Amino acid sequence: MASSKNNSERFTEVRNSKALRDYFVDKRFEAGIQLRGTEVKSIRAGKAQISDAFAKVEKGEIWLFNAHIEQYAFGNINNHDAKRIRKLLLHRRDIENIQHALEAGGRALVPLRMYFKGALVKVEVALGTGKQLHDRRDDLKKKVVEREMKQAMKFRRT
Repeated sequence: MASSKNNSERFTEVRNSKALRDYFVDKRFEAGIQLRGTEVKSIRAGKAQISDAFAKVEKGEIWLFNAHIEQYAFGNINNHDAKRIRKLLLHRRDIENIQHALEAGGRALVPLRMYFKGALVKVEVALGTGKQLHDRRDDLKKKVVEREMKQAMKFRRT
């Protein structure tokens, strides 16, 4: 019998592909997230999306906005709202550090990925500074050069 850890069909994580493209990521934090039962089941099925999500500090608490967790297919009338605001759980000192960084200006709190750690759902959030258009173009140029170097090395080995 195959172990459940080796089952490749199980959900591993949801990534925010836009975050690293649009932001210079500085400091990362691992936060818990306050969810309902049907949300956890839906995330476990891989039906979550955080590409348009962002986080804010309000009244000393951090909230996650625009995270889309699809309604659970086998849920009942008590199923959750797909785009509801969810509370992120961090230590008080981390919340204060994030709040000071955001108040200084020019930064945003962006979720990078959502994943399971044991039975708990965790969200990796990061303080990011927005990239300008020329920064994005430089990144694309670097990727093209790296791809060409790898391709040249591949042909050289054979």
